[in-house]
Amino acid sequence: MASPRFIPLADVAESLSISASQAYALVRSGELRAIKVGGRGQWRVEVSELEDYIQRMYRHTDEFVAQENAGAQERRSARTN
Repeated sequence: MASPRFIPLADVAESLSISASQAYALVRSGELRAIKVGGRGQWRVEVSELEDYIQRMYRHTDEFVAQENAGAQERRSARTN
């Protein structure tokens, strides 16, 4: 059986280990692209969009860690001078 192309926000939340309301907030903020489908407007996220979001968060985290490490190094340097 093929994997689904789109998944509901509940599955997104489970994949990211966050609450459903946090997943909805990611969609509302535009951080995670999603579409509304059906008569009741159910949110669905394309699996590739979720993977893109995860990769962006890895890059963001890498940049954050690099900045934190540079700042810590500067602080150590300033204390020794």
